[in-house]
Amino acid sequence: MGFRLIELKLPTDFTGEILKEKISKKLKINEFSYTIEKQSLDARKKHDIHWSLRVGVTSTALPGTEPPPKEPFSIPYKKRDKKVVVVGSGPAGFFAAYTLLKAGFNVTLLEQGPEVETRLKDIAAFERTGDLNENSNYAFGEGGAGTFSDGKLTSRTKTISKERGFIFDTYIEGGAPAEIAYLAHPHLGSDNLRKVVKNLRRDFREKGGDFLFDTKVVDVDITNGKMRAVEMSSGKIEGHYFIFAPGHSSYETYRMLIRKGIPFRVKPFALGCRVEHSQELVNRAQWGHACLPGIKAAEYRLTFQEKDRLPVYSFCMCPGGKVVPATAYKNTNIVNGMSNYRRNSPFANAAVVAGVHLNRLLGKELEALEALEWLQRLEETFFEFSNSYAAPACGINDFLSGKISANLKQGSYPFALIPADFNRLLPGEIAGALKEGMRHFGRKLRGFEEGIMLGLESKTSSPVQAVRDRIGRSEGVANLYISGEGSGYAGGIVSSAADGIKAAMDILEND
Repeated sequence: MGFRLIELKLPTDFTGEILKEKISKKLKINEFSYTIEKQSLDARKKHDIHWSLRVGVTSTALPGTEPPPKEPFSIPYKKRDKKVVVVGSGPAGFFAAYTLLKAGFNVTLLEQGPEVETRLKDIAAFERTGDLNENSNYAFGEGGAGTFSDGKLTSRTKTISKERGFIFDTYIEGGAPAEIAYLAHPHLGSDNLRKVVKNLRRDFREKGGDFLFDTKVVDVDITNGKMRAVEMSSGKIEGHYFIFAPGHSSYETYRMLIRKGIPFRVKPFALGCRVEHSQELVNRAQWGHACLPGIKAAEYRLTFQEKDRLPVYSFCMCPGGKVVPATAYKNTNIVNGMSNYRRNSPFANAAVVAGVHLNRLLGKELEALEALEWLQRLEETFFEFSNSYAAPACGINDFLSGKISANLKQGSYPFALIPADFNRLLPGEIAGALKEGMRHFGRKLRGFEEGIMLGLESKTSSPVQAVRDRIGRSEGVANLYISGEGSGYAGGIVSSAADGIKAAMDILEND
């Protein structure tokens, strides 16, 4: 049995039969099996947009030997009598808990919000009435903020290939499409994520894990450099190891940990707004066509850096998606983006943000609590603009011209759009950087200036970072790990999940 890796160029709407014909013709064989190793869209030339595939082919008609087996991510199991308490059920918290459960630990996973089914109903009620549930919204609840997102599974981290394989395999076992294993830019979509997290919750419990919802940690017991227990309104849970994966929106958890002496520091992050266009405009700009067979929707990634200005870039682009009110707390107003697997909304949105460090922006050294206070105050300012979750908004052309839009066409955002002057809502240096960045983007993406900008995008990452020791523990507390986006060391589903796995493996190796 022989094996070959081959590269193929295929039309955007290729089928399995077309792929087989291509393989047969290239290798001059008729009987074979194949696996797609990688699939990426090549849209560099608008007249020749196609899929590029790397395919592994196995056949008795080929010389050589079978391909070497892929080395799996190994989690050694033995029955253990130690208990681990994990706080937060987003990607970092779930994968930390799941890894330790598979290693034989007694694991309890705590989530302040409800199961995803209840969370979905609470979000629908919020968008209908404007009454926010602070424990069940786009930020909090089963699966974390990522459950209601585009479900992008890309990561720039080069050192997590085994962890990435474990994460993808786990998602596929939970019902994710198998294509995430080989697409260059895989995504699940919020509709698939809701199903996957529900299935993984069931699997976690069947394997013997405790998964407690509507359970908010309000205090911790730290004695002689070790955490002894977490305290909820319903009582205490003791443990031998603790992992906190609170997500970047959990200001109350941050403050509680800082008050208990857990060290955090200020770090760079980004601030800006969402921009929204018609998806057809983006398709035409990127492809030269309103649509292409076999491809859901066009994406873009834009960056701009000018000397002596803050860097500006697009972030978390959601093709065929919608803009959502992603605030976690009442009287704050924040937006984010999401899309479903089919990406079939008529709108496209992305964050356009400026990279900042608050120490530089404000001209003074801040403590972590001060950084959180500053950011929350900005989020409150956007709420106070309309005393509601309506989004301040402006046509991009008007923003570039220094005008306030007289008329705004409603897009995908579920609440009203209120004409606003972003030069007054945002710090001057950030507004100025966004203006120059958007001018540049208009030269890169035809029609970009025809879109609208709306709301405050303040959740690209955390403004603070947990201080860790050399093996990843919270500095000064021997059995505490802070992981995921809430730690300030990860961003996005995959890197957050990998950070949770790393904490679990550190416990496993040092136990």
